[in-house]
Amino acid sequence: MPVAGPRPSLAGVKIGFLGGSFDPVHFGHLCAAQDACEQQQLDKLFLVPAAQAPLKNHQEQSSAEDRLAMLHAAVDMDRRFEISDFELRKGGVSYTIDSVRHFRARFPGDDLFWIIGGDQLSQLHLWKDIRELVTLTDFIVLERPGLAIKAEIDVPGLRLHRCHGHLLEISSTELRERARQGLPLDYFMPHQTIAYLHKKNLYR
Repeated sequence: MPVAGPRPSLAGVKIGFLGGSFDPVHFGHLCAAQDACEQQQLDKLFLVPAAQAPLKNHQEQSSAEDRLAMLHAAVDMDRRFEISDFELRKGGVSYTIDSVRHFRARFPGDDLFWIIGGDQLSQLHLWKDIRELVTLTDFIVLERPGLAIKAEIDVPGLRLHRCHGHLLEISSTELRERARQGLPLDYFMPHQTIAYLHKKNLYR
């Protein structure tokens, strides 16, 4: 598997991006973001909710407005994290190449890092315009504790950084089902996000 290769220093800041449906956001997402920040010494990290993920079969269960509000409830007090609504405003299928082009234009002198889960690595060669994409951003791959990633991937120019994280076995699908059943969501999500979810009666 390719590893991070040398690249010229741009004397800029290191910015990470973590995309996803965040429907709803939970501690698994936030722990992954924190691990990437700390291990790769990122200066800031953007959470990027997708309008519609291209390689997922399900449709989001809550509105873009509610998903964005739950993210704000979760991280607005943490100065390390920011939220980008670029993909939500753009609408349609959210291709990473479109977002990275946007962020590269916004941060032309900085080092960009797109964060993916270990389960996404084997599909990376299928991503839209992947050969251009790897020229615009590095990738951080999140490895599950005790499970090294052995996937072989042939993407010329790929700069890949491993992140050994405290990944939690929490899924948004499970949390939506718990909400439907009226089960507690404590210890899975930030309290502020739970309060918003209940206020709006989401997933019922």
